Amino acid sequence: MRVRVAVAVMTVLLLMYVVLAGQRAIVLLSSGETVGVVMGIALLVLPALAIWAIGRELWFGVRAQQLGERLDAEGGLPDEDLPVRPSGRIERADGDALFPKYRADVEEHPGDWRARYRLGLAYDAAGDRRRARDAIRTAIRLETAERRAA
Repeated sequence: MRVRVAVAVMTVLLLMYVVLAGQRAIVLLSSGETVGVVMGIALLVLPALAIWAIGRELWFGVRAQQLGERLDAEGGLPDEDLPVRPSGRIERADGDALFPKYRADVEEHPGDWRARYRLGLAYDAAGDRRRARDAIRTAIRLETAERRAA
């Protein structure tokens, strides 16, 4: 719940920034000076890129959560009970030990979104967030293709 509140606050702050930057951009664009026009354009383009990036990340979070809930309902989430640090993160060595099992599952079933999602969880447990996100993005693509084909 705290994460959702933090995301909502950051999104509202970004939207406030976009409005303020947009107002400043209009002033600079109407100045008629070359430097002002260039800065005005930058003030319009950069917030647009920020909105796109945040929207993309929010959609990733929504889809990843949906797949996680679906996999949980199917009883397909990993059920290993691993020790955690005081922060709540899994001990890295224990996360590393899980990785080969889930990697082998993906190699056996390369088109299965469930295997990719579990691999993403294993990467996350091992502390490799970039690969975890890549694996879960692949799971989202595979599940979307599977759903469209059905």
